[in-house]
Amino acid sequence: MGGMSYDNVHGLVLALSSSIFIGSSFIIKKKGLKKAGATGIRAGSGGYSYLFEPWWWAGMVTMIVGEVANFAAYAFAPAILVTPLGALSIIFSAVLAHFILEEKLHIFGVVGCVLCLVGSTTIVLHAPQERKIESVKEVWYLATEPGFIVYTCVVLVLVLVLIFRYVPLCGQTHMVVYIGICSLTGSLTVMSVKAVGIAMKLTFSGMNQFIFFETWFFTLLVIACCLLQLNYLNKALDTFNTAVISPVYYVMFTTLTILASMIMFKDWDHQNATQIVTELCGFVTILSGTFLLHKTKDMGGSPTVGSPMFTTPDTTTNTHTSSNST
Repeated sequence: MGGMSYDNVHGLVLALSSSIFIGSSFIIKKKGLKKAGATGIRAGSGGYSYLFEPWWWAGMVTMIVGEVANFAAYAFAPAILVTPLGALSIIFSAVLAHFILEEKLHIFGVVGCVLCLVGSTTIVLHAPQERKIESVKEVWYLATEPGFIVYTCVVLVLVLVLIFRYVPLCGQTHMVVYIGICSLTGSLTVMSVKAVGIAMKLTFSGMNQFIFFETWFFTLLVIACCLLQLNYLNKALDTFNTAVISPVYYVMFTTLTILASMIMFKDWDHQNATQIVTELCGFVTILSGTFLLHKTKDMGGSPTVGSPMFTTPDTTTNTHTSSNST
């Protein structure tokens, strides 16, 4: 890590801590959702009985701790460094699901985890330096450039179409609908989180950024986007296999976030072709690992018809237990 800046190292440590907490929170929340679903209306069917389940709240607290660490990481390091490290949360989630939820992890799933680690290491070692920003107004200027405005409009249209058209139509059978909403919204969330993180970092250093309306706009946007993501992530977790949700969510979320960061912050402007290609290779390695985790999740159990991403909702706990035991 000789080429990494002091800020990048800070961001790396915070991102690693975040992955541990967030990966664990998926499992804790899933236990709470299963307990709530056994006595009330499942979240996937529109119920909110999980709000009275202590396990779900424990998972929420764990996720909040992880998100706070992630929030801080974005204030120190570029999104291209922080976001791909979310692959480590997949590893923790998949391993814990194997032992706690009995959602079996095949040997090829272990290989997938290793690929995620290799890809993450490659990106960490070749990540760009954090862009120096002196005021939240600079972030606002970047966010209001034509390229990012077009990206934001496209994202909003897609999210609205998914919510009002496809959620009622096929949300219960097509996991990509719920995860698509979370991922598209998440890319805007990260850009807003980075803006607020930079504002807080500058404020703590003596330059108060909360006197500007831009800081409060980004703050409100973070809250709104997080609530929307939380709602549809709960539906996805309650309906589909956790071992599939984590990698698919990671792939879609990371790809869209890196795209948004490239458009808004222009992270690759000061890197040469070799560095960019190496980072892309690292990202492709991570994608390969998550794909392997997805495709081998049912190996060793009962064969399924079609891809679980589209056709196999997690309808009951007993179904998973019986399938995995077989």
